[in-house]
Amino acid sequence: MDRENKIYFPKINDIKVAADTIKNVSAVTPLSPSLRHSKQFDANIFFKREDLQQVRSYKIRGAYNKISSLSQQQSSHGVVCASAGNHAQGVALSCKLLKIKGTIYMPAPTPNQKVEQVKMFGETCIEIKLIGDTFDDAYHAAMLECDELGKTFIHPFDDEKVIEGQATIGLEIIKQSNHPIDYVFIPVGGGGLAAGLSTVFKELSPKTKIIGVEPEGAPSMATAIKNNKNTTLEVIEKFIDGAAVKRVGDLNFDICKTHLDDMQLVPEGKVCETILELYNKDAIVVEPAGALSISALDFYAEKIKGKNVVCVVSGSNNDITRTPEIKERALLYANLKHYFIINFPQRAGALKEFVVDILGENDDITYFQYAKKTNRENGSAVVGVQLKSPSDLDPLICKMKAHNFYGDYLNDKPDLFQFLV
Repeated sequence: MDRENKIYFPKINDIKVAADTIKNVSAVTPLSPSLRHSKQFDANIFFKREDLQQVRSYKIRGAYNKISSLSQQQSSHGVVCASAGNHAQGVALSCKLLKIKGTIYMPAPTPNQKVEQVKMFGETCIEIKLIGDTFDDAYHAAMLECDELGKTFIHPFDDEKVIEGQATIGLEIIKQSNHPIDYVFIPVGGGGLAAGLSTVFKELSPKTKIIGVEPEGAPSMATAIKNNKNTTLEVIEKFIDGAAVKRVGDLNFDICKTHLDDMQLVPEGKVCETILELYNKDAIVVEPAGALSISALDFYAEKIKGKNVVCVVSGSNNDITRTPEIKERALLYANLKHYFIINFPQRAGALKEFVVDILGENDDITYFQYAKKTNRENGSAVVGVQLKSPSDLDPLICKMKAHNFYGDYLNDKPDLFQFLV
């Protein structure tokens, strides 16, 4: 296809063919009402539970649809992908089911839990190669193997068959819903899901507003749409790894700039709040990207009142070792966790005075790192304090200053914060 002369838009018939192709592999995931969120937002909120797929994300749809479309010659040569997460699992399972040899490149720092998951789904049909420090390193190594050995690269999002596979979620939502849908919130990483699903709704339910949701620290689609051309970001925040890309797919950008009604950016800390709330209040485990669509509801609270709203919960491959960081980011976002440089007078009883006279009754020291004695009178420490309410911060700072304990506030100094904490 000459992309200079023609822009690709998925066809509904091709998406229906994809649905038939994957019907015995991909689960028809529930469209489940969320009573808690419906009450909170005075709306009818539903979750499309792609976190309940066998590989715990929607990625199996696109991967299987793409690999099953290969010619016999392409299949005999094998396939290659680069991924540190859900796409790798989708490709691995597809290779096993279709009895095709696959090579999966992953960055060397990929957590062992994710590597083992890929091995479990692919078994003897796949080979894992840990290459380089970043996804880009793994991607370049994968492309080199494709060029040298004539293998087919399975792109995680910028591919027609992958887009058509992800689009089958839209067909399911429309079939499962008993009422017209007013809003659909979709997480956006490379844009494959957003491109496919938005195409279905613009064709079959054109009055539905499709809202793409990105991490605030990785606004690749929002930036591209604003610039009216696909744009590569120089730096991104990688915490929400399932939706943190520097550049969205070229195919996907062309579709999304036409079909998406809006893009909403969500702070990473807000996503962490959502993850913890879903676990503690709803017994739902999601990965950061899986919480994006739900996190966006707060920013649309007035617009969605009385409406029928669907949030696509894209995946649940969350590493339990990330829990402390998730909690930390959530507390920082809620203005309940604060870090200071405290100047302690070098005399007996100074720490006791700080705890008894400066901290509030409900304040808690969660981090304490003594730096060094800076002179005869004072010694500095980095201290983390968790508050019960954000309104307790100003009185705390006032008391620190009044008693000459205050050195500096670190939360609004990211470079110094990352260095010291």
